[in-house]
Amino acid sequence: MSAMNIEQKMRASLGDLTRAERQAATHILSHFPMSALGSITTLARAAEVSSPTIVRLVQKLGFRGYSDYQAALRAEVERLLVAPLSLPEGAREPQAHPLQSFAAQVVANIEATIGQIPAQDFNGAAAMLADPSRKVAVMGGRLTHAHADYMATLLRVIRPDVTYLADHLTDWQQALLDMRAGDVVVIFDIRRYETNAVHLAELAAGQGAEVILITDRWLSPAAAHARHSLPCRIEMPATWDSTATLMVVVEALLAQVQGHLPDQVQERLNQLEDIFARTRVFGAPRMGGRG
Repeated sequence: MSAMNIEQKMRASLGDLTRAERQAATHILSHFPMSALGSITTLARAAEVSSPTIVRLVQKLGFRGYSDYQAALRAEVERLLVAPLSLPEGAREPQAHPLQSFAAQVVANIEATIGQIPAQDFNGAAAMLADPSRKVAVMGGRLTHAHADYMATLLRVIRPDVTYLADHLTDWQQALLDMRAGDVVVIFDIRRYETNAVHLAELAAGQGAEVILITDRWLSPAAAHARHSLPCRIEMPATWDSTATLMVVVEALLAQVQGHLPDQVQERLNQLEDIFARTRVFGAPRMGGRG
């Protein structure tokens, strides 16, 4: 079992863990792999769980115990440290276009994201969003509010009862007043993680709502309260991270939700186009010359 497989298996298991085990797994993943290289006592204290919880977690991953898990992890870390030395000189060829290097990193991030998001979490999130009996609220953060707004805008075309929680101090607290068991809360939270996201996830889950978290591969602390976590790779050789993978995940989710409700979506689109035409919200297309 490789280090990546260990990480992927832990991510895939999040939805099947107890609250304490999920808290431990979230801590390990957010500091992977260094968090699990020390003693079990140190790890349990840092994750604020008991040592037996750590043991149960690694056993659910297929290891006999913590020492067995550590041995496999250490072996993989050693291989990862040696691997770059085996790359041939001149492996990197000059790029033909200034966009090419950046685009190549975005593509690599997308490919890594596909490997990080378990299919069961993606499908489970889409199924929840497609369930018309559940109300949906979507909230972003400082760098992700545009993604949340975009998702909510298109989701409102696909289905009813969708609310975008704007980046106001009291918006999400007021939304909790009407949140019921079974409702869905989509939260975007990437590093640096925001306290509003964690508090909303905790309180919404406490009221019986289902939390879908779109985060980075280090996992927002809100993951401890999420039913489905969708971790994206966002690192770039730049001053800030790239959120391109978040948009890919959002649009893939929307396509999946639409696939669950094809007839309803077409009917709502027809109604919306009729309203647009009657209100003349969009100008008529210009024909002929340049004017």
